Amino acid sequence: MYHYALRFEQTEAGIAVFCRDLPELTSYGKDIEHALQEAVDAIETTLSIYVDQRRVIPQASAARAGEQAIYLPVATVAKIELWNAMQEQGMRKADLCRLLGISPPQGDRLVDFLHPSKISTLEQALGKLGRRLMVYAEAA
Repeated sequence: MYHYALRFEQTEAGIAVFCRDLPELTSYGKDIEHALQEAVDAIETTLSIYVDQRRVIPQASAARAGEQAIYLPVATVAKIELWNAMQEQGMRKADLCRLLGISPPQGDRLVDFLHPSKISTLEQALGKLGRRLMVYAEAA
């Protein structure tokens, strides 16, 4: 659902990272291992652009040959779902704050991909918007 496929290209300076589903994403690593380490941060930074521009965050398409799917942290996926539910319902952050009875800074953090949030708080917010967070594990 949100396992974004990344393409890695060797450049003179190292490894450049690209994502078909998030064309705004740009990242770099000195080698493939470093590029993979930086990938989640690059994705979360790109997701922040979508929030700033009040855009729906796209689901990931299947990885193609030469691409590698990146699995995001559960809290990041919950924030994506929360943001997209807000967009579907025409909600602003202020509306979410009123619905949850929280302060504006707390509401901002719930959809800030660069700020940690408790999964229980995200689960509660999703519940108020008629969504249920489901988590499962599979062999890596």
